[in-house]
Amino acid sequence: MIDLYFWSTPNGYKVSILLEELGLPYNVIPVHIGKGDQFKPEFLKLSPNNKIPALFDPDGPDGRPIALFESGAIMIYLAEKSGWKFMPQKTRARYDVIQWLMFQMGGVGPMLGQAHHFRKYAPEQIQYAVDRYTNEARRLYGVIDRRLGEAEFLAGEYSIADMATYPWLRAHKWQGQDIAEFPNIQRWYDTVRARPAVQRGIAVLQEKVDKSAAKPTGERWDNLFGTTQFQPR
Repeated sequence: MIDLYFWSTPNGYKVSILLEELGLPYNVIPVHIGKGDQFKPEFLKLSPNNKIPALFDPDGPDGRPIALFESGAIMIYLAEKSGWKFMPQKTRARYDVIQWLMFQMGGVGPMLGQAHHFRKYAPEQIQYAVDRYTNEARRLYGVIDRRLGEAEFLAGEYSIADMATYPWLRAHKWQGQDIAEFPNIQRWYDTVRARPAVQRGIAVLQEKVDKSAAKPTGERWDNLFGTTQFQPR
């Protein structure tokens, strides 16, 4: 059975949603990033960048176990393992999915994450940073909205690109965005959110989610954003 090393973040949800959509059995192994589980030697063997998610499949290619880090790579692997589900085998259609997945990995995740950080978690308000990342988030929302005005889903048909992008847009208010201003995103967002597998994927470790508005402090801050995060390993 697949082991998913997980915490309740957008990148974690990307993989739990896909596993639910595929119907693959999996174990959830919590990696509490506030407590510093991501720095433990046993986790670093799987994910040398000390980030979740990571995946261990005892039944990997050629019948040998495989460990993977980076959520995009994990999603491509699982889609291929399952017979190219949610990622077409035909070259042109496959690259439609890959390019929108890379758009999420290289743009949506990093930029929306920075908007979220400087608007909600930064210890001091830096207006330049708030404006820069809020505006970039809005630009990216515009790119997505235009695309979804052309197609029902990002790559035409529902795919891992949609599963990768949706969790990042769930925190749109913290990113300074109003989905109602993007009607094509609103239509797509409601459609994806209504999928039972998506709901199950988002519910993983739901009891562990910190729903308070308080900023992390002390050891939790250091593990997430401070000195512990930046120590060489």
